[in-house]
Amino acid sequence: MKSPYARNIRRSSGELDPYSAAHIYYGQDGLARRPKIRANSSIYEPAGARNALADETRPPTRRASLDNAGQEPRRFLVPVDATLKELLRREDTDGNMQITIEDEGPKVLRLGTFASNGFNQFDIRGTYMLSNLLQELTIAQGFGRKQIVLDESRLNENPVSRLSRLIKTSFWDNLTRRIDGSVIEKVGLDPKDWTQDPRPRIYVPRGAPEQYEYYTRLAEQRPDIRLDVQWLPSEEITGEFVRDLNDKPGLLAVAMEEYTDPKTGKKELRGLPFVVPGGRFNEFYGWDSYMESIGLLINDRVDLAKSMVLNFCFCIQHYGKIFNANRSYYLGRSQPPFLTDMALRVYERIKTEPGALDFLKLAIRAAIKEYHGIWMAEPRLDPITGLSRYRPVGVGVPPETESSHFTHILKPYAEKHGMSNEEFVLAYNSCSIKEPELDEYFLHDRAVRESGHDTSYRLEKVAANLATIDLNSLLYKYEVDIARTIHVFFGDKLYMPPQFCAAGKTPEQFETSAVWDRRSKKRRAAMDKYLWNEKKGMYFDYDTVKQERMQYESATTFWAMWSGAATPRQAASMVIQALPKFEVFGGLVSGTEESRGITGLSRPNRQWDYPYGWAPQQILAWTGLLRYGYTEEAERLAYKWLYMVTKAFFDFNGVVVEKYDVTRPIDPHKVDAEYGNQGSDFKGVAREGFGWVNASYVYGLTIVNVHMKRALGALTPWETFDRMTEQAGVVGH
Repeated sequence: MKSPYARNIRRSSGELDPYSAAHIYYGQDGLARRPKIRANSSIYEPAGARNALADETRPPTRRASLDNAGQEPRRFLVPVDATLKELLRREDTDGNMQITIEDEGPKVLRLGTFASNGFNQFDIRGTYMLSNLLQELTIAQGFGRKQIVLDESRLNENPVSRLSRLIKTSFWDNLTRRIDGSVIEKVGLDPKDWTQDPRPRIYVPRGAPEQYEYYTRLAEQRPDIRLDVQWLPSEEITGEFVRDLNDKPGLLAVAMEEYTDPKTGKKELRGLPFVVPGGRFNEFYGWDSYMESIGLLINDRVDLAKSMVLNFCFCIQHYGKIFNANRSYYLGRSQPPFLTDMALRVYERIKTEPGALDFLKLAIRAAIKEYHGIWMAEPRLDPITGLSRYRPVGVGVPPETESSHFTHILKPYAEKHGMSNEEFVLAYNSCSIKEPELDEYFLHDRAVRESGHDTSYRLEKVAANLATIDLNSLLYKYEVDIARTIHVFFGDKLYMPPQFCAAGKTPEQFETSAVWDRRSKKRRAAMDKYLWNEKKGMYFDYDTVKQERMQYESATTFWAMWSGAATPRQAASMVIQALPKFEVFGGLVSGTEESRGITGLSRPNRQWDYPYGWAPQQILAWTGLLRYGYTEEAERLAYKWLYMVTKAFFDFNGVVVEKYDVTRPIDPHKVDAEYGNQGSDFKGVAREGFGWVNASYVYGLTIVNVHMKRALGALTPWETFDRMTEQAGVVGH
């Protein structure tokens, strides 16, 4: 992929593109297309010595050789191990295997040019180029390269181009997983398995006997991996059943496909791939996958987006829901539903391919089953308002958390019963000790986790009672999407086979668009009645137990614009009254500081509250603003988010993380909330980014205009860009 910001360089057709993906640039194919390195290279010995001499005898200079730099791009001849060692010694002053603006090294290193066989040297200056050098050397070392020819354009690449390129050519692939015999011994192990004998384990639904046979055969053929294969019961999964799996945690099987093994010529099964969030989140997650699919489709990875939809359909068909993630302790818990929009986006890209309509039909049937069986059934449906809540089943303490996570909650109860924390958890989980207040606490804790917004003072100790604006906006979108799809694509009549009928529904019936139209209108009316605050011009959650509207101001109000549930008048009110409450330096903050309240030692920050911002909130707000014609607002918010992400990437060794402190201009990736941050703890080079931030980046770049892209590449803050374009009289920027 050639950087769109790179100078127009004339190269021969067989020459290696300096912006090639790492596996091409440093792999065997790239090596074959490289110019040959002369055997009498003198670069190895002088590299460290000359850099030391530069420090001691004279100030470094930028240009000091006879290389004919004006006629061809500069390349360096670099001994990988020696240069990497010297670079870290000089520049990584805090010893974290990264080069950032916080390091206090000389910020300059000399490299010998390829044209002079390493004799003439040029300075690599500044944090960005040196950190890029560290990244490139770390990658080259991983490919086993001892010496490389390195294009200077790979070091001084426009940061917007570099990050976009890494997301497309590297990050998505590094985040891709599948579950089958090729990797089961690794993916089957759970870092959150706190039992005495952790081992790979997989649970298979009764409706997939071919998978049970596959994994059983695998366990017999490879006893060394100690794979434990278990059936799930065909009857309804209860909270007690999920609790009883605490001592035997494992993966939940997802979709597989049949293929012909090229080595044996036999038909075999293999897992359908999916993209994981990143960091410690190494499973198939629910709403992360939707956000990721937006970026995947922009980057032409339709195959992965389609595969994730099919995995979701498998989960709904066999388990009844899309999981929080595919681990056994999530059997009772779902996540925000985005399937219809995700499937329609994929369909738009594959609609001319054979089987495209069957794909869409499968997804819509799955969404209908999920809608009826999960969101419009007890305990999630509130029968009084007709609105839905996050309210998963479960018993006891969530087992996926570290043992110390709930110590402050459990300690008073353990002391009350004269037990240690460990003894109390065992007794409480087994229901031999009854504590109704604790039951209520964990009911809401599980609901917070199902909402995807774990954690926030908006939801703490009340989540399971709330008809939230986010969930009901998503279900409104389901209803509208299903109605339109049945009408437009299926002749206003969609047959529902038994495997896609939720409990209590009659199989082999037909769905029509009129029914779903009525459902969407009914939900919108309920949202207006219970969730909309006319005076404040925004939506709020509704407590279905106390029967009162909450007052916590959350960026989820804009989800009603994403889904189309807001009227044009309501959208205008949100833009005028609500948007200024949430817009900060780096885009949208999750909630207002006033709503969050005072924090301190006894009331610590929560990661889904002020001052933190998350990619999903940005993505959905941008889309909603564009839907209602607020292009300038969408562009401005996208610019602010992109600038913040790009600046952190530029200053901090290519970092891309799960969430950001959007009020913090210098180091927004540093988050001190309860779970810290995912994506920042790497050595030398960030290899994955973080799934939904990757997606937000490539999506945001489709929203901002060409002037904005250039300004972002030059790391121009929004205020500066806005002032300059206003002075220049650029209309709409």
